[in-house]
Amino acid sequence: MPETVVGVILAGGRSTRMGRDKALVSLDGRPLVAWVAGALADAGLDAVLAGPPRQGIDIPSIPDAPGGGPVAGLVGAFQAHPGASLFVVGVDQPLLRAGTVRAIAGLEGEVVAPLHARIPQVTCALYRPRAEAVARRVLTTGRASLRAVATACAPTLVEEAVWRQWGEDGRSWESIDTPRELRALQRRM
Repeated sequence: MPETVVGVILAGGRSTRMGRDKALVSLDGRPLVAWVAGALADAGLDAVLAGPPRQGIDIPSIPDAPGGGPVAGLVGAFQAHPGASLFVVGVDQPLLRAGTVRAIAGLEGEVVAPLHARIPQVTCALYRPRAEAVARRVLTTGRASLRAVATACAPTLVEEAVWRQWGEDGRSWESIDTPRELRALQRRM
């Protein structure tokens, strides 16, 4: 039976540094969420939005599990898609590459994440169903983080030499958190 992978766009945060909902922030005439969803679709994945529904966004949304933060989004997505593997990405990562998504999803491991500057990129990572129990446990700690979930799962970490072979340059996990970062990205495009 082939593995089912669902693209999960984490969008439950308050966007305090941006000052407005990051999902709806426009980059080159498109909301950030559309950039991320487009890359997931190009990789062959259906996308869901983990967090509250947004008016004008035609992506199914699923509620976060109680507890807050990205791990609540992960647990909520596991609840909504039992038995599926989840490719998790932040709504503020508009430069996500479909080739990177496909390459990560094709690797073995309970959690698969690129390693950049010795830091696992846990919001550009695959979480297989066995990670759900770990995520639920981490969510109850009060200090829930995706990095804690990944670490507890003994992740497959993809070294830079490998992800560079995919044509990746680190942009897939570049997050746009502030108006200044958004302006800088707009100048690069």
